[in-house]
Amino acid sequence: MANNKSSKKRIEVAERNRVQNRTYKSAVRTLIKRCFSACSAFSQAPGDDAKEAVQASLNAAFSKIDKAVKVGVLHRNTGAHQKARLSTAVKQVVEPAGAPQA
Repeated sequence: MANNKSSKKRIEVAERNRVQNRTYKSAVRTLIKRCFSACSAFSQAPGDDAKEAVQASLNAAFSKIDKAVKVGVLHRNTGAHQKARLSTAVKQVVEPAGAPQA
């Protein structure tokens, strides 16, 4: 247990930051999962609406990841890795490898 006032305050601040970081990470994970589910929905039933949903979910996930890195919740390499995963998944779904280039 903390003995002095400053160490008690540090414990309170650390707990507050832990809870905030946890909610931020949870939001990032949720948006990543939504992007992957939008990709699978697009691969099942391709269409303009589904493609827009994929792009919207990708933009939302990128934004949240960038903000998490900026605030310090995620390390910048972790953020870059997650964004690369999303980009690869979206690219494979939207532009299949077998499709001819125009």
